[in-house]
Amino acid sequence: MAERSTAAVDVADNGGDEPPSAKADAATTDGTAQTQDSEGAGPQDAESGRDSSDTVPASPDLHSGHKLAGRYRLEECVTRLDGFSSWRAVDEKLRRAVGVHLLPADHPRARSVLAAARSSALLGDPRFVQVLDAVEEDDLVYVVHEWLPDATELTALLAAGPFEAHDAYQLVSQISQAMAAAHREGLAHLRLTPGAVLRSSTGQYRIRGLAVNAALRGITADQPLRTDTEAIGALLYAALTRRWPYESDAYGLTGLPKDLGLIPPDQVRAGVHRGLSELAMRALANDGATASRQEQPCTTPDELAKAVAAMPRILPPEPAFTAPPEYQRTTYQQGTYGRPSVRPTSATQPVIAAPPPPLQSRTGRALKWAVSALLIAALGLGSWQLAETVLNRDNDSGDPTPTQTAEDGADDNNAIEPSKPVTIVGAEDYDPLGVDGSEKPASIKNAYDGDTSSYWSTDGYFSADFGRLKEGVGVVLDLGEVQQVGNVQVSFLGGSTSVELRTTKSSPFPQLPDGFTKAAEGSGTKVSLKPDKPVQARYVLVWLTKLPMDDGNYRGKISDIKITS
Repeated sequence: MAERSTAAVDVADNGGDEPPSAKADAATTDGTAQTQDSEGAGPQDAESGRDSSDTVPASPDLHSGHKLAGRYRLEECVTRLDGFSSWRAVDEKLRRAVGVHLLPADHPRARSVLAAARSSALLGDPRFVQVLDAVEEDDLVYVVHEWLPDATELTALLAAGPFEAHDAYQLVSQISQAMAAAHREGLAHLRLTPGAVLRSSTGQYRIRGLAVNAALRGITADQPLRTDTEAIGALLYAALTRRWPYESDAYGLTGLPKDLGLIPPDQVRAGVHRGLSELAMRALANDGATASRQEQPCTTPDELAKAVAAMPRILPPEPAFTAPPEYQRTTYQQGTYGRPSVRPTSATQPVIAAPPPPLQSRTGRALKWAVSALLIAALGLGSWQLAETVLNRDNDSGDPTPTQTAEDGADDNNAIEPSKPVTIVGAEDYDPLGVDGSEKPASIKNAYDGDTSSYWSTDGYFSADFGRLKEGVGVVLDLGEVQQVGNVQVSFLGGSTSVELRTTKSSPFPQLPDGFTKAAEGSGTKVSLKPDKPVQARYVLVWLTKLPMDDGNYRGKISDIKITS
């Protein structure tokens, strides 16, 4: 049940008091959940056109255990609404949880859903929940996307209270930058609600349902840039005040008092950051809402992102350290173990002279002289033995011990053969666990061309562990034939990178990384991968497992690979 509340694939409006997780909890594993539709959550409903006149066929009557394409096994129905249903499923091929939207092929919105899903998948931005597949098959249309069990909906975060200034700053900064990038590619969200925003355990925000949620509900907008910008402003307003910036209650949040209009956040709750309050009003600007602020409204996510960047950076609060309690001495340390610690105060108590310090009595002084005499004798004996050894070595006569050498022309079978460079015949990018199975193939030769200024790089990811999308990515090097591999030297750019050396004799090489034999591992910018003993291999896999930060994303860069025997 924890996964369903933190990463549900529910795309219902959730415009009432009940949070999305509560509605998702009404779902059962046999797929009988029903989610009520509620409009009026905000202006994006008023500005958006919704296709409600078409006759909507019933959602597909499927059940838990049903398998799509022989791969995606349905586990739990999360939403059933407007002729489509959303499920938590398992990708049996890659053994991971995924989300699936299902609707009949004759659904009036099936074509638009497929088009939106395929356009969203081409974006490939890790700040969005990725679309993994979009298929029409057996009278069904289904869209497969990531499932993030460790992420938390913004709805649940707001239920705990308003955000600190730094957290609200991170929210509006990351969401506005992500939506600006999406709009540059011609993609709009149009349903950017608290239920569509997730925060990962690392504090990064991810947006789900880009273009797809609106297509599933038949929502369009005359001004998609303005619609998404005002939605981001509403999210910031809610984060600052824990109130929805309209008169109606929505997403578990109370609306503003009626007939007062749009009140700035710093007038709704004390202690709100003034700059963030003004930013929310600029994003929510309509009908002169920002006239009193003397600021131009932000009408696009790009303008909003630039306004956030122009603000003084808001630092996180200093951690509060609790002073440790005063050290309490025990009765044992006070010298009163096993008896009362209260000293008698009677005036008749006899005064006992304190004993002399150790080694200050007559016996102590005698002991000190005895120890000193022993030390002097030991030093003298040691000096005499050392002098005798030196004299014996100087007086030792005789021919020096001859050095054993091999006869001319004789083979020394015990000599260690020096390592030699191993020629790399060719290389391929290796991404068997990725969606498209490819990772920058055009620049693969830069990884072993001997030029450290050129490099092959991975795609950019949301975290060092490839955004939790896969276990790794790498380069397969072809040695032409089975040869001895004694050391593989890998040079990286950008920062410390974790890498493994895997080898195989088989040709062609395995399709999955587990088919290779792990020989060594390491991390750094110059990593020497040396097996415990030389191995025989035809193919060498340089397998990256953890990436460094690079220009806002995590990316690995291999500048050179050298192999010796």
